[in-house]
Amino acid sequence: MDAVPAAGAQRWPGRITERTLADGRPILYFDDDQDTPGPVHEAADVRPLGEPPHAGEIRYDVLTGEWVTIAGHRMNRTFLPSAADCPLDPTVDPARPTEVPDSRYDVAVFANRFPSFAPLTVGPAAGAPQPPFGPADRPAYGHCDVVVFSSDHDATVADLSAARMRTIVEAWAQRTATHSADPGVAEVFVFENSGQEIGVTLSHPHGQVYAYPTVPPRSGQLIERARQHRQATGGNLLADVLAAEQAEGTRVVLRGEHFTAYVPRAARWPVEVHLAPHRDVPDLAALDDAERAELAMVYQELLRRVNRFHPGVDRVPYISGWHQAPTGEGRDLGRLHLQLFSLLRAPGKLKYLAGSESGAGAWINDTTPERIADRLREVAS
Repeated sequence: MDAVPAAGAQRWPGRITERTLADGRPILYFDDDQDTPGPVHEAADVRPLGEPPHAGEIRYDVLTGEWVTIAGHRMNRTFLPSAADCPLDPTVDPARPTEVPDSRYDVAVFANRFPSFAPLTVGPAAGAPQPPFGPADRPAYGHCDVVVFSSDHDATVADLSAARMRTIVEAWAQRTATHSADPGVAEVFVFENSGQEIGVTLSHPHGQVYAYPTVPPRSGQLIERARQHRQATGGNLLADVLAAEQAEGTRVVLRGEHFTAYVPRAARWPVEVHLAPHRDVPDLAALDDAERAELAMVYQELLRRVNRFHPGVDRVPYISGWHQAPTGEGRDLGRLHLQLFSLLRAPGKLKYLAGSESGAGAWINDTTPERIADRLREVAS
C-alpha cells in the first residue's frame, strides 16, 4: 500500500467566467490561476444556431422498475470527427467555429448540444397513448454538461499539470452544486469515458456531468442496500465498507490523509478500483480545500497506474464515474465514491458484456480482485 504526499489546504486560485453560446446554452470557463494574465473570454459565438435542444422523454419499464430515457434526437450526433473538425477545440479560425468560441482556455464547460436530458421540455402530444401499466411517460428533464479538460486536442488527463487537475476538480464540484440546487434533479453523476473501445465519440480529452430527473438504477440499488444495512447495524454502508477494506488491507491500493483507493471485494471488471473520502460527504461539492487538493493528486495517480496495468499498452480505455448521494430522499444514505474501471482484460482483448451479463445481469469476472490490487500496487509511480 502506498502513502500519498500531503497536498496542503490551499484554496483553488482560479476564476470562473460565464458566457452564452449562440443558441442560449451556457458556457463556463475555468481558469487555473486568476492572477496570471490570460484570456478574458469575450469571444462571441457567431454560429447560426437555432433554439437550444429540447428534452426527450423517460418511460417506465414495468418489468424492471427502471426509467429508460428515449432520446431520439441523439441518433445523428457527432461521431469521431477528424482532428481538424473537432468541436471541442478552441476557435482559432472564425471561419471554422467550434463549441468553444474562445481561442484559448484552460477548462471549458458547456451544455451539451445533443443532450440526453435538458431543461427545456414539452408536454406529451395531444392524444398520445398512455402506458397500460405503471407511471405515465415524463419529459427527460435535467442537464448534460460537457467538461473539456484542456484546449490541447491530444492531451490525456493523467498527464495534465497538477494545477489543471485541481481546476477540473473545482469544475466538477461547481457543476455538482449548481445542478443539485435544481428541484427537478434527483442525482448528479460526474463521469469520463476514455478510449474508443468503450464508445468514445470525441477523442478530445473531456468528461461529462449528467443531472438526472430520477435516481439511476445503480444508485437506487445502493440506497436500498444502505437502508437495510442501517436498519440492521445503525451504520453507513459505504463508510463501513471503506473501514473494512482499510482494516483488511489486502485490496487497498493507496491511502492518503483524506482518501483511500481499493479494489472492491466483488469487483466486476478485469481492472477496477474505487476511491472514497475518509470523511462522510454526500458529493464533490461538499469536499473542503484540502480534500479537493488531495483528490486531484490521487485521481491522476490512479489513472497512471491503470495506464500501466497491461504491459505494452500505453493508454488503457476506462470509464470513471463519481457516484454521489441523491439530492432528495435517501441523501443521508448515500456517500461520495469513485468507480474507475476498464474492460480491457488483456492487451488486445476486451471483456464483452455478452449473454450472462447483458442478458441475465449475472456478472462473471475473469480475474480476482486481489490480483487486480497486486498489479495496481506493483505499477505505482
